[in-house]
Formats: sequence, structure tokens, C-alpha cells
Amino acid sequence: MAAITASMVKELRERTGAGMMDCKKALAETNGDMDAAVDLLRKKGMASADKKADRVAAEGIIAVAVSEDGKKAAIVEVNCETDFVAKGDDFQNFANEVAKVVLETGIVDPEALASQKLPNGQTIDETRRELIAKIGENIQIRRAELLQTENGHIGVYRHGDRIGVVVMMEGGDDTLVRDVAMHIAATKPAAISAEDVPAEVIAHEREIFAAQARESGKPENIIEKMIEGRINKFLKEVTLLGQQFVKNPDVTVEQLLKDADAAVKQFARLEVGEGIEKKEENFAEEVAKQAAAAQGN
Repeated sequence: MAAITASMVKELRERTGAGMMDCKKALAETNGDMDAAVDLLRKKGMASADKKADRVAAEGIIAVAVSEDGKKAAIVEVNCETDFVAKGDDFQNFANEVAKVVLETGIVDPEALASQKLPNGQTIDETRRELIAKIGENIQIRRAELLQTENGHIGVYRHGDRIGVVVMMEGGDDTLVRDVAMHIAATKPAAISAEDVPAEVIAHEREIFAAQARESGKPENIIEKMIEGRINKFLKEVTLLGQQFVKNPDVTVEQLLKDADAAVKQFARLEVGEGIEKKEENFAEEVAKQAAAAQGN
């Protein structure tokens, strides 16, 4: 059997990112064959990734990539399990590379993205799985969107790593489109205009408002006016055009855009972990479970 030296272990760690003991064991199992050890660790990494796939990944970052001409932008949510990992260079670099692939290919479906190649020559999914093996957390590409325009403006705003917005606007200028992106980050509109709000959403709200209004005991004709008033208020609150502009509440976003002869055609707002049900863990119990598992209990 070939002697396993410290320099061999160091080289394998640098090539794979795996732990020192894992590298030493892999070299021992492959009789010091470096390439075979790399393959072995990669295979183990794949198995490790599959085992972690069911763990809740509700942390992460929103990554954005913009084309050189400023006419196209990709926005991606990549998730992990803890905020600590989300702040790490390896995780952030991976998320940014994924955003670049979305920008270059136009592919936004996470499953289709998995087979796309990264600059390192590996597919996105291969790199994701190796990162899981290295970091020890579930990592998932949750969603991605691509916005582009021929004659308009693309605006981008990121609030830290957790909220990202991309806006496609016709008319106006770069300052206005960025201001609108910032507004969307702050107010989280559900749609651009009232016409864009799904009919079933309005019907659901109308049902709730009707029940509330009838509790007042007022005549039916008054109740109908109350319902319509509340629906109109609701639509102003949840639509971009109906909202008061955050930098100047004296005007609505609709008026702001009208004054600049501009129109928002599309926007994407992603927030890390939005809609993911987080599992509440008792930290002390979790540590006890891990300790028991390590002892074989």
C-alpha cells in the first residue's frame, strides 16, 4: 500500500474541499491514487447531498446578474439551511455563477438549470452537490426569473442579500427605474395594476369584506358601498401603481410614472425563504440527538 503523505492529503483537500480525515480515508481506499480519490469523494458527496435533500433550506441569498448593455437581468434565489453558510464565499460565489448562467441561457426552470455547465466545467447540479458535501447543508436553487427589454430600462435593487428586485420600464431614465425597484423592495406589491390582480384574489377579499360589513347591521345598499370602498382601498395597497411612492408619499407611483412619461412593464421581487415553512427546532434537543447518533445510541 502506498504511503499517504501530508502533502497528498493537502492536495486532495484543495481539489475537493472535503475534510482532512475524509481525504486521508479516500487516499487510503484508493491506494494513493489522487484521481481515484477525487472520484470517490465526489461519489460520497452525491450520496451526502441526497441524504440532505429533505432538510428545510429557508436561508440563502438573492443573486442578480445584469448584461453589459444593461438590457437584460437575471435574478435567482439560492437556499441553504443557515444564515452563517449564506454569508460564506463558496455559497455566494455559487449563487452568483447560477445567476450568470440564467442571464446567458435564458433558462429559469431550476430542474433545467441543473444540467447547465459552469466555468469550472461541471454542471450546476454537480457543483451544488459537491458544495453540499463540503459545507454539510442542503442547498437548493429555488426559483429564477429573467427580464429583458429592447428600448427600455432595466433597474436593479438589492436590500442586503435577502431581497432583490428587477424592473423593466419603458420611458423614464436609469434613476427612475432604480427608484421604482427600491420602492418595490420596500412595499412588496402583488401586481402592477388592479387589472393584473387575479379575479379569485379579489373575490376572496370581497367575501371577507362582505362578512365584516354585514356585521355592522346597516342596510344592504350601504353595505355594498362599504364593500366597494374596501376593495378599492385593497387594490391601491397591493398594486404598484396604486401605492404612495416611498420617497415622496404625496404622489402615487402611477402619478410619478405619468409625470416622467414612463411605464413599468414587468417586475420581479424575490425574498429569501418567502413562503417556506420553517421547522422550529429545539437546539438543545438537536445537539443531544446528534451526540447520541455519534455514540451509536
